[in-house]
Amino acid sequence: MKRLNNGEIWKDTDGNDIHAHGGCIIFHDGYYYWYGEDRRADHYVSCYRSKDLASWEFRNWILGSGSQVKEYRVKTRLSLLNPDGTKVNIERPKVLFNEKTGRFVMWAHFENGKDYKDAQVAIASCDTPDGNFTYHGSFNPYGFMSRDCTLFKDEDGTAYFISAARDNADLHVYRLTDDYMNVDKLVNRLWQGEYREAPAVFKHKNTYYMLSSYCTGWAPNQCKYARADRMDGKWSMLKDIGDETTYDSQAAFVLTPGDRIFYFGDRWGGNGDKYFESSYVVYELAFKDERLEMIFSEYADIGWRENNELRSN
Repeated sequence: MKRLNNGEIWKDTDGNDIHAHGGCIIFHDGYYYWYGEDRRADHYVSCYRSKDLASWEFRNWILGSGSQVKEYRVKTRLSLLNPDGTKVNIERPKVLFNEKTGRFVMWAHFENGKDYKDAQVAIASCDTPDGNFTYHGSFNPYGFMSRDCTLFKDEDGTAYFISAARDNADLHVYRLTDDYMNVDKLVNRLWQGEYREAPAVFKHKNTYYMLSSYCTGWAPNQCKYARADRMDGKWSMLKDIGDETTYDSQAAFVLTPGDRIFYFGDRWGGNGDKYFESSYVVYELAFKDERLEMIFSEYADIGWRENNELRSN
């Protein structure tokens, strides 16, 4: 299997740089689909697919400034361009497949690309995992700010959207509607005043775990995690994981193929042109005496196994 070195800019099967930061991976019909930020030209979100989690084929720019736009249910800002024609920012795109509707639904962080004062949710959907997603607009859930974000789908199909609110001071947990196209209820406000961002959620043996970082801009910091028996229940105090810089990374998502748990993170280059120097890391997560630990490695030992069905959040 192809070896991916942590901290390097990974290449797709055509030899081009992979642009999929802050994203997620889902499994569908025998393929892993990796979605993430693409800030080049008029693109917003790229999609890659793989059979083995190591060799990635570019599939499509599934969301761009020229994407089809369709209003859906709530009053939203519908444009993917600013009034002056410049690009907005679409960050941390997360995708879930909805079995009831047969559609792939994306939630992401929307900003105008100028002053970070919009702090909204952006939603798009498609009937295929790598097709042209239809953009449904951006809004503030129940009027709250929404920045760094993630999605989580439970075994019963219930989906949750978690995002930084109140100028990043809090993390809000929203239960989504059955079609994943809107918020149904705000079910939790976590670690109020702690300024957490980059949330990533997974479930292990009926316990929910959430990783997050402190707000230090482009500079890495100490990742912390917490646990709970219910998404809408009481969460534990935050505990350190990894080293003081999370091995020079920030969480993007957690992947749980079979009985293994993998932290996918971004090693950010910085703002402006330095953004394109950003790379990826994968560290395995393991439990030791009921404590969650991050195992440092120089390479991404993703550990693909044939017929090992993926669960990702």
